[in-house]
Amino acid sequence: MRALRVLVILVVVFGGLFVAADRLAVNFAEDKAAEKIRGSQGLDKAPDVSIKGFPFLTQVAGRSLDEVDAKLDGIRTSSEGKQLRIQELSAQFHDVKLTSDFSSIESAARATGTAHISYADLTKAAGADVEIGYAGQKNGNGQVKIVPRLAGLPALNSLEVTGTVTVVDRTTIQVRADHLPSLCLSLPGCESKVRERTDHSWKLDRLPGGLKLDRVEASPDGVKISASGTNVKITG
Repeated sequence: MRALRVLVILVVVFGGLFVAADRLAVNFAEDKAAEKIRGSQGLDKAPDVSIKGFPFLTQVAGRSLDEVDAKLDGIRTSSEGKQLRIQELSAQFHDVKLTSDFSSIESAARATGTAHISYADLTKAAGADVEIGYAGQKNGNGQVKIVPRLAGLPALNSLEVTGTVTVVDRTTIQVRADHLPSLCLSLPGCESKVRERTDHSWKLDRLPGGLKLDRVEASPDGVKISASGTNVKITG
């Protein structure tokens, strides 16, 4: 019995040491991955990275991780010199492969992600001559309210139109007014002037892992983005 107790104690002690070493290793790996993602995305601060699965050291030995999650904030893209800021991007990478020297995360078999763009950031990116907000739902789909400022067209100073946010080619977010009032359509050059302010697009080609856009949805607190990818490269 005494020998059994000693054996149990040794198992517990060495098991505890293994768990401690495993957690130290995973924390180090998470910090390294966060710095690589920060550099590749040009972020002001490192994202939160979480490596799932236990034990980590066993996964490393096989050069494969079950899942790596990353939360980023402040990704920016530009169009015609105007920057669009993406908030709260959360990405999940599954079946992750490590480089041959175990120094870096290389790729993932599949990935999913969600993100959020506030109407304040969308308005700022659209320029000084327009304001974008939420307009409720139509046929079950969220709509945006677009208020252009039209200098030189006093008859349309109070113009307000509804628009749709869509994904183009899985890379681009597009905001477009659905219809313009008949008064505008009857004035020479009015439609082009209005659409210069109401219609915008931004190419999101720097999402982590090369994620591709699946859908966007206008909601009361901003535009929600869903993205995914297969055989994606996580860091540069």
